[in-house]
Amino acid sequence: MTAILTASALTKTYGAVKALDSLDLQIEPGGVYGVLGPNGAGKSTLFRIWLGLVKPSSGQITVMGGPPGAPRRIGSMIETPRFHPFLTARDTLRMLSIAGGLKGEAAEIDALLDRVGLTEAAGRKVKGFSVGMHQRLGVAAALLGSPSMVILDEPTSGMDPMGINEMRALIRSLADRDGVTVVLASHQLAEVQKICDRVAILNKGRLAAEGRVSELIGGAGGERLRLEVSDPAAAAGVIGGSAEVQDRVVMVRIPRAEAPELIRRLSAGGVDIFEARWVGADLEAVFMQETGGQDVR
Repeated sequence: MTAILTASALTKTYGAVKALDSLDLQIEPGGVYGVLGPNGAGKSTLFRIWLGLVKPSSGQITVMGGPPGAPRRIGSMIETPRFHPFLTARDTLRMLSIAGGLKGEAAEIDALLDRVGLTEAAGRKVKGFSVGMHQRLGVAAALLGSPSMVILDEPTSGMDPMGINEMRALIRSLADRDGVTVVLASHQLAEVQKICDRVAILNKGRLAAEGRVSELIGGAGGERLRLEVSDPAAAAGVIGGSAEVQDRVVMVRIPRAEAPELIRRLSAGGVDIFEARWVGADLEAVFMQETGGQDVR
């Protein structure tokens, strides 16, 4: 299968700052692919290079098997979108559609506004929109012309929990129902874990980890026993080097069969146990492991 996006030894520098550092990455068509990383990891720079908006300093890239910038069915929303404040949502999409060489048909525009949850705001001027509404309109703009691939940078920024759920459902439907390849960046790791099939984690412009979400989480060590105890230091002394202390909680990675004996040892050692439960590894744990605990933005 031919990769839909590739980067080979891709480097981009801005003066003394190296935004991308010999990055190697390829994304296959289909599904939802997440690109994660701390602030300054190079996510937006990578997207801009793929879209032909920024030239790389060195390295090779391909977009749908060819060079970037050529006319293709690609939609995008990079960072916070900006629109003419005096236009309505409907007029904004019509203007963008015509500017992109499309017909700007009312039926398509109204269908897109409905799909992103802006039907009731279709006739309102954009200047009164919230940040989340701007994001919805930006996603609608990215879907003009029925692209076969969309690149979305922080599509749920500024949205409330209901809006995030609706955007998650929309993105999954684009991939599952419409066959659109969705590439997105997000700092909401719990949402990425729910929505993405595969992810790449960038750190300092390089690829730190890549793979199916389930595989990366499994590689993080699987489930751990979470113990809320009266004396974490004493509990860590009983458990040994495998204990991870977090305030009044001790995390330990052991086989389930060994848990009863461990609890008995803690009790015998005078440690009161208020709660003991198993917790699974998550994408946040993988991210922290691969980036050294840097801020995911």
